[in-house]
Amino acid sequence: MSPFGTAVVSDLFPSQVEYLQIPILFLTLAILIFFALMFFLSNIIMAKKRVFLVDFACYKPPEPLSCSRAFIMDKARKSGRFSEMTLDFMQKTMERSGIGDSSYLPEGMIMEPSDISLKEALRETRSVMFGAVREVLQKTGLEGSDIKILIVNCCVFCASPSLSAMIVNEFKLRNDVISYNLQGMGCSAGLAAIGLAKSLLQVHSNSCALVLSTENLCDGIYEGDDRSMILINCLFRVGGAAVLLSNRLSSRSAAKYELIHTVQTQTANSDRSYNCIIRKEDEDGETGISISKDLLAVAKRAIEINVISLGGLILPLMEQLKYAINNLIRYFHVTDITPYNPNFKKAIDHICCHVGAKPVLDEIQKNLRLTDLYMEASRMTLYRFGNTSSSSVWYELAYIEAKGRMKKGDRVWQIAFGSGFKCNSVIWRAIRAIKREQNNPWSAEIGGYPLCDSVQGLFPYHFETAGEVIP
Repeated sequence: MSPFGTAVVSDLFPSQVEYLQIPILFLTLAILIFFALMFFLSNIIMAKKRVFLVDFACYKPPEPLSCSRAFIMDKARKSGRFSEMTLDFMQKTMERSGIGDSSYLPEGMIMEPSDISLKEALRETRSVMFGAVREVLQKTGLEGSDIKILIVNCCVFCASPSLSAMIVNEFKLRNDVISYNLQGMGCSAGLAAIGLAKSLLQVHSNSCALVLSTENLCDGIYEGDDRSMILINCLFRVGGAAVLLSNRLSSRSAAKYELIHTVQTQTANSDRSYNCIIRKEDEDGETGISISKDLLAVAKRAIEINVISLGGLILPLMEQLKYAINNLIRYFHVTDITPYNPNFKKAIDHICCHVGAKPVLDEIQKNLRLTDLYMEASRMTLYRFGNTSSSSVWYELAYIEAKGRMKKGDRVWQIAFGSGFKCNSVIWRAIRAIKREQNNPWSAEIGGYPLCDSVQGLFPYHFETAGEVIP
C-alpha cells in the first residue's frame, strides 16, 4: 500500500504490468534498431555521393622552352607577319599583362624558323597531356586500367582520333572507359569538366575519374593585325593539369580534398555574351580568337549570377540575411542605400581565380573586395606561367600547397570564366593539411615568391567599364 493510502498500479495489477513491460521493451528495442539501421544506410548512401580529389599534377615544361618577353617580340619581328603598329601593341600588352620572363612556349614556336603545323600542334598536346597524366598516376600509385571515367578539355584544337583517345591509347585504359572530349568551351571548361565528373561519379560507384585540362598554342596562334585577336598571342602560354577524382571510400584516407559544391553559369542566351570571345576570320582571312571590349562587362554579369548561386550554398546565415534585407530595401527604390556585398572571406580560406590578364584580376579583386593575400596565388601564377587557360586554377592551387598554407578543413574556391560566356565555381574542403611536395611545379622556386607588382602603365586594349559585381 502507498503511504497515502492509495494502491499503486503495480500493487493492484502486478501480472498485467509485467505482461505490458515485455512488448514495450521489444518495441523500444525495435525502434532503436530501426533508427540505427536507417543511420547506417543513410551514411552508405551519402558516402556513395561523396567525391574526393585524390591528387593532381600540373605540367611544367622543360627549361629550354622558357622564354622572355623580349624573345617573343624578337620572334614576332623576324616572322615578318605583323605591322609595326601591331608589334608596338604587342610590346605594350606583354609589358602590362602581368606575365614575367619565364613562361613557356611550345617547341614549334621557339624553333627557327617557327613551325605551327599540325605535326607540332600534336607534339605540343602529347607532351603536355602525357606529362601531366604520367605524373598524377605516379603520385597516386594508380594505373591506366584503374580509370573508369576520362574527361579531356581543350578549346581550339580538334584532333582525330580525339585527345581522349590519345590518352586511352598511351596509358592503355580499359575498354569500357567512359570518355568525353570537351571543346570550344574556353577557360572555364576545366571546372565544367569537374562538374561533369561529379555527376558521373554519383552514378558509377567505386570508380575513379581522370580530368585533363589543356590548351594548344600552335593551333590557336594568330598571324594578322587585328588587335582584338592578337591578344591571344600575348597572353597565352603552354600548360596543362591532370586531376584524379574518386568516389571510393578507400580513397578518403589518401585524398587531399573533398568536393563540396559545383556551380555552373551559362549566359550564351545573350548575343553580347555569345560574341564576347569568338573564333573567326579577320578581313584578310586569318583565323584567330577575338576578345571584344565587352569582356569585363560580360564577365561581371556572368560572375554576378554565379556568385549569387554560390553564396546561397556557402555563406554564413547572417551574411545571407544582410544581403536579403539590403536587396528588399533597394527593391522598394530606396536609392540612397548602398548595395551590400557579402563577405566571402567568411566562407572561404583560399581563392584560385582564372588568371586571364592583370586587368581581369584587378577587376575581380576590386569587385569581390579581396585582399592581396587572397589574390597572391592568381597573380603569381600569371607572372610565372602566364595564362594557361582552363588549367590555370590548378597551378594556383599548387602554389598555395607549395607555400604550406593548406590546413585541414580549409575551403578552396576555384572560379573560372570564358567563352560562351560561362562562369564556373568549385568548392573544395581540405581533408588534411597538405605538406610541401617535391613534384610540385613551384617546389624549386617557391621561396622567391611572392614578387612585388611592378607593372606600370595602363593596359593598351581598352575594355568597357564593368562596374561592381553585386552578388
